[in-house]
Amino acid sequence: MEEKHERLATPWAAGVAGVVFAILMATAIVLVRVALPDGGHDGTVDAGQRSALRTALELLPFAGIAFLWFMGALREQAGEGEDRFVSTVFLGSGLVFVATLFGAAAAAGTALDESRGSSGFGRDFAYALLTTYAMRMAAVFVITTSTIGRRLGALPRPLVVLGYLAGLTLLVVGADVPWSELVFPAWALILSLNILWSRRPAGTRPAAPP
Repeated sequence: MEEKHERLATPWAAGVAGVVFAILMATAIVLVRVALPDGGHDGTVDAGQRSALRTALELLPFAGIAFLWFMGALREQAGEGEDRFVSTVFLGSGLVFVATLFGAAAAAGTALDESRGSSGFGRDFAYALLTTYAMRMAAVFVITTSTIGRRLGALPRPLVVLGYLAGLTLLVVGADVPWSELVFPAWALILSLNILWSRRPAGTRPAAPP
């Protein structure tokens, strides 16, 4: 009974962690984009921008922690049926994404201490890490997650197709299209809600048409 309870709780944990990650990550991206719409290349950061960056800086570590829970719960669901090659790429891309996310947070912290007229290296570095490198790793994570879900039959076909499209968008578009970073938390939110919905008791779901 205890083992069965743990198996049932794992999808719920993945869904909740994914929703938390999606909300925190989307909020941080919006704050960074609003504070540094052009990447901070003008060399100045006013009080409002510093406040937005400070808030994003406080949210990113919690987003990274929630993502680790999300990734771990997803991997637990795959179990022994996962392909070793794909699961290795899945795990590696997720860990590198978190590393670059924390690196962007650390670099953003240096931007808060930079005075007007400085080179703005901290801002540029944080912007590049978040909008380019982290999103490339997010793209690989989305594609591998969709591949695992397709092979195991754990994800519906529309969600698999959506995952591939989201991954390709993040991989190809990158920072060239403003706000494209929101594709990742949006995908995570949709996937998490699908996981939570699929774990609802059968009696609470709408009856299928005859």
